[in-house]
Amino acid sequence: MSAVPSASWWSRKLVLVTGGAGFLGSRVVAGLRARGADDISVPRSKTHDLRDAAVCTEVTRNANVVIHLAANVGGIGYNRAYPGTLFYDNLMMGANLLEAAQRAGVQKFVGIGTVCSYPKFTPVPFRE
Repeated sequence: MSAVPSASWWSRKLVLVTGGAGFLGSRVVAGLRARGADDISVPRSKTHDLRDAAVCTEVTRNANVVIHLAANVGGIGYNRAYPGTLFYDNLMMGANLLEAAQRAGVQKFVGIGTVCSYPKFTPVPFRE
């Protein structure tokens, strides 16, 4: 059995990709399309605040698969200036989406953590 679902698996499935217009998300959406997914929903933050549980209920309503990539990020300086806001926003988006997906009967949920996770005492510039 292949680790990547076949095109037939993706047919007739609504795939919700939060953060689907971002750097990683746009590539995930392209990869999904290349693998046969033709019904992909990409909610935008300007119209869908995923920190709001009601919004998460709305966007997951008919979804079969949720790929959660959306995050409030901004780099080391932004992380240092707003650590509480970033933690809260990302926690609420993930928790609300997971709960809404479970209630909606979503078949698969993939959650990706933020790319901006650094040690407490991070030197600037940071070498990875």
